[in-house]
Amino acid sequence: MLRRPKPGGSEEDLLREQEEFIRSGALSAASVTRRPDKRRGEAGEDPEEDRLDHNAKSQRDVVTIEDLPDELPSLTPAPPKKSRFKNSRVTFEDEDAGERLDRHDTHISAVLSKIVERDTSSIPISLPEFTGLAFPKALHRSANGFQVPLSAMGGKKSIFAQQIEAQRLKEGKPPLNFTSTYKPMEIDTTFPFGDSAPSTVSTLVTGEGLGCPDRSEETRRIHRENQEKILAMSPSEILEEQERLLSQLDPRLVEFIRSRRAESAPSSSSSRERPEAKCSGESVHLSSDSRKSDSGTATLSKPKEVQMKEEEEKELSTQSAVSESHLPVKPQKEWLHMDKLEPEKLEWMTDIPAPRKTRTKQAMQARFDFNGTLIPPTEDLPTHLGLHHHGDEPERAGYSLQELFLLSRSQLIQQRSLALSTLGNILSKARAGDYHSSLQGSMLATLLDAGLVFLLRFALDDGVEGVMAATVQALKALLVCAEDEECLDLTFHWFRGLAAFPLLPSLEEEKEDDEGLDESLKETAKEKEERKTDHDVALQDVVKGLLRMKVLPRLRYILEVVRPSPRVVQDILEVLTRIARHSSSSATQVLDCPRLMETVMSEFLPTSWTLQCFPLPQSYYGLPLACAMKLLRVLATSGRHACARLLNSVGVRERLSCLLSAEPSELLLEPHDALKITTEAYRMWAVAAGYGQACDLYIDIYPALLTALQSVRRALAPSDPLMHLQLQKVLALLTLLTQVTHTAGCHQELQAGMVSSSGDECPPPPPVSWGHVTGLPAPLLGHLKSFVKGLDNPLQRDCCLALIPAYLVYFEAFYHQRSKQNCFKPVEALHELEQLTSDVLLPLMSHSVVQDLIKNLKSSSVVCNVRSGHVGPDTSPSLPGLACPGWRDRPGLMSPGSPFPLLTSLALFLETIMGIHKGLICKFTGLLVSEPVIGYLQSVSQATPTLAHARSWILRHEHHLIYLLLRLAYRSVSVEQQVAKHAPLYHQVALVLLPWLLPGSEQLAQDLLSTIVFSKDFIAESRSGGPEAIEIGELKLHEESSQQNSPSLQTVGALLREACANLPSIRGCFLTHLAHLESSTLVSQDALFGRNPWIKSHLLPELTGPILPLDWPFLPLVSLYEKTGVSGGGLSVEELPQGALLAVTQCLQWLLVLEVWREDALKGILPVAKLARLSCVFLCSSDLFLERPVQKLTWGLFRLLSRPSKLESLDLTIPPPGLASFQDLYCALLAQYEAVSFGDRLFGCWILLPLQRKYSATMRLAVFGEHVGILRSLGVTIEQLGIPMESFTSPPEGSLPLVRLYFRSLVTGSAKPSWCPVLYVVALAHVNAFVFSQDAAVQGHAAARHSMLRKIYYMTDEVLKKHLLLFHQPKQGSQFGFEMYSQLPPVRAKHLERVVGLQNAVSCNQEER
Repeated sequence: MLRRPKPGGSEEDLLREQEEFIRSGALSAASVTRRPDKRRGEAGEDPEEDRLDHNAKSQRDVVTIEDLPDELPSLTPAPPKKSRFKNSRVTFEDEDAGERLDRHDTHISAVLSKIVERDTSSIPISLPEFTGLAFPKALHRSANGFQVPLSAMGGKKSIFAQQIEAQRLKEGKPPLNFTSTYKPMEIDTTFPFGDSAPSTVSTLVTGEGLGCPDRSEETRRIHRENQEKILAMSPSEILEEQERLLSQLDPRLVEFIRSRRAESAPSSSSSRERPEAKCSGESVHLSSDSRKSDSGTATLSKPKEVQMKEEEEKELSTQSAVSESHLPVKPQKEWLHMDKLEPEKLEWMTDIPAPRKTRTKQAMQARFDFNGTLIPPTEDLPTHLGLHHHGDEPERAGYSLQELFLLSRSQLIQQRSLALSTLGNILSKARAGDYHSSLQGSMLATLLDAGLVFLLRFALDDGVEGVMAATVQALKALLVCAEDEECLDLTFHWFRGLAAFPLLPSLEEEKEDDEGLDESLKETAKEKEERKTDHDVALQDVVKGLLRMKVLPRLRYILEVVRPSPRVVQDILEVLTRIARHSSSSATQVLDCPRLMETVMSEFLPTSWTLQCFPLPQSYYGLPLACAMKLLRVLATSGRHACARLLNSVGVRERLSCLLSAEPSELLLEPHDALKITTEAYRMWAVAAGYGQACDLYIDIYPALLTALQSVRRALAPSDPLMHLQLQKVLALLTLLTQVTHTAGCHQELQAGMVSSSGDECPPPPPVSWGHVTGLPAPLLGHLKSFVKGLDNPLQRDCCLALIPAYLVYFEAFYHQRSKQNCFKPVEALHELEQLTSDVLLPLMSHSVVQDLIKNLKSSSVVCNVRSGHVGPDTSPSLPGLACPGWRDRPGLMSPGSPFPLLTSLALFLETIMGIHKGLICKFTGLLVSEPVIGYLQSVSQATPTLAHARSWILRHEHHLIYLLLRLAYRSVSVEQQVAKHAPLYHQVALVLLPWLLPGSEQLAQDLLSTIVFSKDFIAESRSGGPEAIEIGELKLHEESSQQNSPSLQTVGALLREACANLPSIRGCFLTHLAHLESSTLVSQDALFGRNPWIKSHLLPELTGPILPLDWPFLPLVSLYEKTGVSGGGLSVEELPQGALLAVTQCLQWLLVLEVWREDALKGILPVAKLARLSCVFLCSSDLFLERPVQKLTWGLFRLLSRPSKLESLDLTIPPPGLASFQDLYCALLAQYEAVSFGDRLFGCWILLPLQRKYSATMRLAVFGEHVGILRSLGVTIEQLGIPMESFTSPPEGSLPLVRLYFRSLVTGSAKPSWCPVLYVVALAHVNAFVFSQDAAVQGHAAARHSMLRKIYYMTDEVLKKHLLLFHQPKQGSQFGFEMYSQLPPVRAKHLERVVGLQNAVSCNQEER
C-alpha cells in the first residue's frame, strides 16, 4: 500500500515515492488532458470533426476529480438561486463544456474567424438615371416630387435618405427599411374606448420573472385575455371598474402605469401611420376583414388624433404668438428649423420681468452697482447700464457678492478688473458705514469670512496691469481708512500726539494643547505661530496674514518693475503705511524687505527733480511724494533703532535737509504738493527729534527755520486758498521746535551723566544744547500774543484757535526744561511768568470765545457720551480701526467746536508754571471751579466708558485733560477754599479715572496714587466730622433694629476714624503691590516729561486692557490669596509672608472708606465680585479672619454689603471675574469652614448669606447634603446675621430632594436650635409649608407629603413634632426664633385627619396643649 508524503519528508523521499507509484501502475486520482488551441491554429480546426472525435483526440487541459459532487453542499438552508439567463439557454447533459465555451467565445480572433461574406448575387443593382446635363441637377427641399412622406418612411430621415427612398418608390422598389414579409393583425375587432386600436403587445406585462422558456408567447396570451375581457364589458362597466381600481391602487402606481402608456404611444402611433397599402408584391396582402378592421380603426381614432393635434397646434400657436411678440427679430418661414418655436429656449431673448413694486419684510440678497452703491430691490434701472448681466434674479439690477467673487476669477481681463474695482468701492463704503441701515450683519466681516484676503492676494499676482491696479485699489479700501489717517495727522501736534497705539487686533487667549507638559517640552509662541496655516492667521489678523503671504515683495515688484500709474503708486504707499502702523514687527518687515526702501527713496523721494509741465503729472516717478515721507514717519514711530536706520542708512537725513532748506514756493512742485511734502518733512524730523536724533540738522538749517517762523503771519492770510495746508505746516514746525527744546533740555543731564558714569549705559548727549534754543521764545511769544488778539476777528478765529494750543505746548516744554538747567534764574523766570500770565493767559481764559468753547466740554466728551446715537463704521476684530469716518458731522474731541485741544494745552501750561511760581495759583482757580468744568467732572464721575480700539486713541487724550485738571486741583486744594469745597468731586474723579488709564499712562496712575487718591485733603469727610456722623447714624439704626430687621453699623465710625489716620500707610501698601509696573512707569515717565534721549519708541504698548483692574482696591487681598490660598489656605498667620496681616488690614480699611464715602467709585464692581474678593479673607489662611483688626473690619464690610439695597442687587448667578461660578467658590468656603472655622460667627454669616431663598438651591443642597456636619457649629443667631428671615423662608421650597434633606437633618438631630438657630428655623419653615401645602401637587410630591406628615405625627420626639406641626412664622426675639400656633387651624387639622386617619380631629390639638 502506498503511503502519503509526510510533512517532514525530503525531496529524495518524494522522488522515491513517485517511482514506487509509477511502478505500481495504479490509477491517478486526477487526469490531465490537453485540448488544441484554435487561436494558434492547432489541430481540431473543423468544429464538426472536433465534436465527433472529442473523447478520443482531445488535448485540452481538463482536470477531473472522481466522486466530486456537481454542487457544493449547502451549510445552511437557503433558497435556491435563480439565474436570469438560465431559462433562455438550452443545455444538454452530454454536451461538452469546452464546446459550449467555443460557441460563446467573443475574442477578436474567434469573431474574425467566423466572418462569412453575404451572398449579393440575387440583389438587383440600381444605376443612376442618364441626363443630358453636365452635372446632376441640384435637388431642393421644395421639390415634393422627390420626397416621400415621413409616415411612409417610419420615422425622421435625412434629406439624402428621403431622396433615395423617393427614387426607389419611383422605380417600384420596396423601401430599404421595410421587411419583406408582414403578418396580418390577429385581432380585427375595434377597440371602442381607447385612443387607438388595441396592440398585440402589452405595455405593462413584460414577462420578466416567468419560469417558462417562451416568455413572449405567454405575455401575448395574457394580453389577449385582458383585451377579450375588456371588449366583453360595456362602457359603464369599464368606467366603474376604472374608478374602483383608481380608488384602490396607490397613486404612485397609477402614475407609473400612465407613464408606461405614454412611453409606448410614439411607437404605436408610428406603427399605425405606416403605409401598408403601398407595400411591394413580395409582401402578403391583408384580408378584406383586416382592411375593414383597419378602416374602422382609422375612422374611430382619427377624430381623436385630429383633436389632439388641433389642441397642440392651438397651444403652440398661442405660445408662438406670445413668444414672437417679445422677440426682437421675427422668424421667417425660409429659416432652417424655425418652423416650430421653443419658448423655453428663446426666453433669454425676451425682456426681463419688472422688479417687485411692493416692499417685503423678507431679507433679500444685496446687489450693488459698479460704484458700490446698494441698489434697492424695487428700483427699476435700464439695461444699458450693464447691471443685468447675471443669471440669478434677472429682473434685479446689480451684482451680488458671490457674482463679484466669481467674476474676479474670470478669464476675461475686463471682468476681473470690473469685479475687483467694484469690490474696492463696496469696501470703501462699508468702512464708511454706509450700509449700516440697509444690510444685516457686518459687510466687512462677511467679506473677510468669505476669503477676500486670499482673493486679493491671488489677484495681486495677475500679470495684467489693469487687474493689478484694481486689486491695489481694493486692498487699500480694505486696509486704509483715509479719515483715520486724517485724524491721526490732526492730533499729531497735541500733547503726546507723536505716540500712537499699534493697530493690533485683540486676540482671544487660545487653549493650550500642551497644558500639563514640562516647560522644556512646551511649544514656544513662535513655534505655535509657524504651525498655523495662512487661513488661520488671516482670520485672526488680516495684516499679519498678508505679510505671511509675501505681500511686501509683490508690492515692491509692482513699484520697481511695473511702474504703475500715479493713483496705484499712492495706494501702495498708503497700504505700506497701514502695515507699518500694525506693530513694530510689521514696520521692521517693511524696512527689511529687499529693495523696497531703496525703490521708495530713489523713485519717490529723490534729491533732485525737474519741474512738471502738466498740473497733473503722468507719473510720480522721479518726484517727491508726501505719502512716501509719511511712510518714513510711521516707520520711525515704531522705534528709535528704525528711525536711526532711516536717517543714516536709507538717506532720510539728506532728504530732510534738501526739502527744508528752501521755502515751499522754491521747490519745483505744485504749491499744494510743496506744502504737503514740507509738512510731512517737518513731522518726520519731529519724530526723529523725539528720540534725540537728527538734531544736528537744527544747527545746519537754523536760518531756514527762522525764515519759516518769520513768515507764519504772512502765510496764514485768510484769503489764501491753501491756508489749511499752511496751517498744518506751521503746526508741524511748532511740534518740531517743541521736541528739539525737550532734547536740548536733556543735554546738560546727559553730559553730566557721561562724565560721572562708571561704565553704566548712558545715551550720548545730543548735538543741540540749551543755548541753541534760547532764542526761540521771543518770536513765538509775539506770535502767541497776536493770535490771542486775533480771536476778536471772525475771519482769523478758527486759525487762531487751531494754533494757540501748539504754542502753549511749546512754552510748557520750554519752561519745564528751563527750570532744570543750571543757568536757571528764578527771579527772572518768575517775572517772565507773571508778565506772560497778565499779557496772554488771563486774557485768553477770560475771552468770550474761549468761554463759549469751554461750555462745549461735556457735549464734546467721549467719556460722557458713551451711548451716543452715532453708528460707528463697519469694522472687524481682525482689522481694527479708529472709527473716525464722519467725525466732522458729530460732536467729539476732533470737532471744530471742541475745547479739548485748547483746554488740554492750557491746563498743561498752567500745571507747569504753577509748579514754578506758586503765587500764580490763585489766579487760575476760576477755571477749576467754573460751572462748565464742574459739570463736566460730575458727568465723568458717573460715566462708564468702554475700552476698544476704536475709542482708545481718543480716550487717551481725554484722560490727559482729566489728569491735568486733577493736578491743578491738587496744587490748589490747600490754598483756595473754593477748590477745597469741591474736593470730594475731584477725589471721586481720580478714583474713577484710575481703572480707565490705558497702557502708556502708567506715570499718570502712579502720580494719582501718590498724590490725590490717598490724600486727606480730598477726603473731606475725615476732617469735617465724618466718622462722628457715622457713629450717630449707627446709634439711630441700633435703636431701630429692636423693631426692624435692618443691619447695624456697630463699629464702622471708629473704624473709619482709624482708617483716615492710617492713609499714608495705606498708600504705601498699594504702591508696593503695584511695583510690577515700575519698568513701564519709568518708560511712561520719560515720555511724559520730555526725556527724549531715553525714549525707546513712540509706539505705545499693545492695547490689552487698562493698566489697573476695575477691582484694584482688593489687590492686596487677591494677591495674598494667589500666593497662599490657592494651595489650600491652611497656613497660619505666622506662616504667611512678612507684612501680610498688615497689608490685609490696610486693604480692608481702604475698602471701608470707599464703601462708606465713595460708594459710586466702586459701582463698576459687581456686588458678587465684592463678595468673592472679600471671601479671600477666609480662604488665604486658617486663622487670618480670627485676628481682631481683620475681624472688626470684615464685620463692618459685611454689615455694609448686607444692607437691603445691596442685597437686592446681589446676583450670585453671575460668575465673578476670574471664576467659573460662585458655586465653586462657595464649595471652597464650606470646606474651609469645616476645617478651620471653630464656629466663628463672622465666617458663619458668610456661609449663611448665599443660602437665601432667591439664590440657587445648589448651595443649600451642598450644606444639607455633602457638608451637613457644619450645622453643629453654625451657631449664628438671627440677630447676629442681620438679614430678615423672610429672605430664607419665603417662598416655600419647591425642590423635593432639598425638603427631604431638611426633614432628614431635623429627624436625625443634625439641625438643632442650639447648634444652628437660623438653619433650624429655615428647615422647620420649609418642611411645615411642604406637608400642609394645599397647592396642586407635582407628580410624586403628594405621596411624599403624606408620608412625611405621617412620620411627623408618629414621631417620638414631642418637641420636634410640636415644632413641625404648629410652626407659624419666623419671629426675631422669640425663644426659638419663630412663632407657633396655639392649635392647628381647622384646615390643617382636617388635612391631618384625612392623611393620618384619626377619628377625632382635635385630639392632636389636645395632645399638643
